[in-house]
Amino acid sequence: MTKPQRDEACIEVSLGEGKYRVNSIGILTKEGVIVCVLGGEKSHVGSVALGIPRPSLRSPTEVSATSSVINIVGHKDDEIARPVAEKFARELQQVTAVIAGVHIDDANEDDITRLIDNSNRAAETLLEKMKRRLSG
Repeated sequence: MTKPQRDEACIEVSLGEGKYRVNSIGILTKEGVIVCVLGGEKSHVGSVALGIPRPSLRSPTEVSATSSVINIVGHKDDEIARPVAEKFARELQQVTAVIAGVHIDDANEDDITRLIDNSNRAAETLLEKMKRRLSG
């Protein structure tokens, strides 16, 4: 896998309103990508995931990703961190570290769904902006 040459850059995306607002911040370095997905009522470090691109086991000509996750006890932010780390690693073909921490006090199912949806949309928008930055 070849690594694109680039300058370091910081890109930010915010989606949602009020307690459903999520901020996604990406840093392109010369040898990897750092992503933060934070928001809700209390941004924090809940999970950290590392995505590493590799040849697919099904088709070695395609890129897949392997990930490792560390969770803070009692947190479920890995539901955001792992898929983001794997997708960014696969699509950017770069080692990707993701820090995720979104929280709403006394959240119900609808709150959680909305916060996860906004997290995923913010990460997807960030990924598209990073792709444009790398291609231009």
